[in-house]
Amino acid sequence: MNKTDIVLDAGTTWSKIIERNSSDLMNGYKNFIVKSENGFNYYVLPSSKLKEMKIKFDKATGHMSLSMLKNKKDYENEVIALIQGFRKKIAEDAIILDMGSRDSKWAQYKDGNFKDLDWNNSCSSSTGATIEMLLKFYNIKLENLKVSDEKYVITCGIFGLEKIMDDIAKGVNSEMAISKFIHGIAFNAWNFAKKPSKLYLSGGFCENKCFVDSLSKYCEVIPLGRFLLCEGLINK
Repeated sequence: MNKTDIVLDAGTTWSKIIERNSSDLMNGYKNFIVKSENGFNYYVLPSSKLKEMKIKFDKATGHMSLSMLKNKKDYENEVIALIQGFRKKIAEDAIILDMGSRDSKWAQYKDGNFKDLDWNNSCSSSTGATIEMLLKFYNIKLENLKVSDEKYVITCGIFGLEKIMDDIAKGVNSEMAISKFIHGIAFNAWNFAKKPSKLYLSGGFCENKCFVDSLSKYCEVIPLGRFLLCEGLINK
């Protein structure tokens, strides 16, 4: 198979791109590079930027990405991209959970073989997007959030808003209310992934320390970053 020069994981809020650094396709977007390693540049940019791009990608996953491919047959299902990226990094029997802006999904390997998966875009709807919105509204920096021992019992990001605003109206500190919300999301994620003792984590939530620390109350958590789906698309 031919090597890939540029791949896309188009998320609802943020998109991730990996480009071979010998390519000049992303010249106008160099300020979105978050790292360069092993001959590749890694980009994170608002998904709204995709509408202005004239770039055609070698491979892509995620909604909105089909029209941006050189060849539509090179579109990959998100769970397949996740599994492929995970197996490139981790050979052991384990569960990988991907938490994004609008959904969550997990896959499990046992005895060296794929065993099970699930994908939730209803109970996990808008969790990442809701957190970003709350942080902006209350002018709170993510790194200032501390883990709460308490948690909201919530079914999704949207319904969690009511509990947050009720608590804040009663005088609860907004940072504490959001931390309780994040703890509730972490608890739901652990339950959704079948309550493992060890969990590999993918997606933007890897960079949310409050979430990772909250999830760590229930299992060992090993973050793999937010480029795992993209890495599942790359041919060296």
